[in-house]
Amino acid sequence: MELCESVQRGLQQLADPSVFITSCYRELLEVSYRSLLSSQADPGVLDQAELKQVEQIALKQSHTAATTFILEAVKLNADKSTISSCLEELTFSAERIDMFYEAHQKHKTELERLLASIGRCPPHINDVSWRLQYHVKNNQVDKVNEPFYCIALNTENEGSPEDINFTCTVEQLQDLVGKLKDAAKCVEKASQM
Repeated sequence: MELCESVQRGLQQLADPSVFITSCYRELLEVSYRSLLSSQADPGVLDQAELKQVEQIALKQSHTAATTFILEAVKLNADKSTISSCLEELTFSAERIDMFYEAHQKHKTELERLLASIGRCPPHINDVSWRLQYHVKNNQVDKVNEPFYCIALNTENEGSPEDINFTCTVEQLQDLVGKLKDAAKCVEKASQM
């Protein structure tokens, strides 16, 4: 599984027994699954008594990382060896990996059902607009001097228009263009068969 740096850092904090003792670790796993399966967004989801002793920033980062990892594992239908090897790389102990996998197996079917209900029909892209912007300074007032692109996709899903907006770096945009070209080639090959 490919995980971004922030998710890896959050999971490494979660693996650290000095940050999350075993009872906190177990509670954060349950809270992560509960927040994913809840039909209503609960702003107090992290206000559990067991989690009060964990620093709030570390708690939020680890919760975000855990939910991201859980969704990625369900999306890829990851088996125990895949989950174990990924968590081992992030310095999880065998005991914590087993706890994670137990919780994963307990909630996997519900999460698969939830993800399947989101829909399989992606929106149709009607138009794309973009503009180049430039980061001059970051929030620490350091010079950054990096360009980035603001992309707006005008889409239509089941007759209703919707705009999808996102930003990306030059490298991310190049990666996106490469993947779109690969997808176009695959569609072209499939239509020739």
